[in-house]
Amino acid sequence: MKHIFETRVYYSDTDAYGVVWHGAYLRWLEKGRVDLCNMLGIDLVTMKSMDVLLPVTNMNVKYKASAKLDDIVIIETWIEKFNSLSVSFKQVIKSKNTDKIFIEALFDVVAISNDGKLYRRMPEQLIESFEKGMEKCPVLV
Repeated sequence: MKHIFETRVYYSDTDAYGVVWHGAYLRWLEKGRVDLCNMLGIDLVTMKSMDVLLPVTNMNVKYKASAKLDDIVIIETWIEKFNSLSVSFKQVIKSKNTDKIFIEALFDVVAISNDGKLYRRMPEQLIESFEKGMEKCPVLV
């Protein structure tokens, strides 16, 4: 399953050099991961009330090119890898008009309790949802 959304680059997304500020990409990547989780039935606020948090433990972001003011960018997010301990989200940010890739990213996430204790095995509802996300199905927007 893949989550896809698009956004326009606004002045507030750019830096002094006139290109997208690196933190703006991170905001878009976060939105993609959260929205994919929501598509899979994982509401992060509800999970917290059930003593489950999903922090990022590793991120690898490759900046390949710079988006600029008024570009329309597409953010694609999918589950690259899942096991009972962690899930890895693969993400790409590219130009809507040219398909030029600006960002390739991989984020690793684990499940912990509200007090920071690592779950040695993901809670069952997460396992079911992430396995569903690994299934091949049509691209959803």
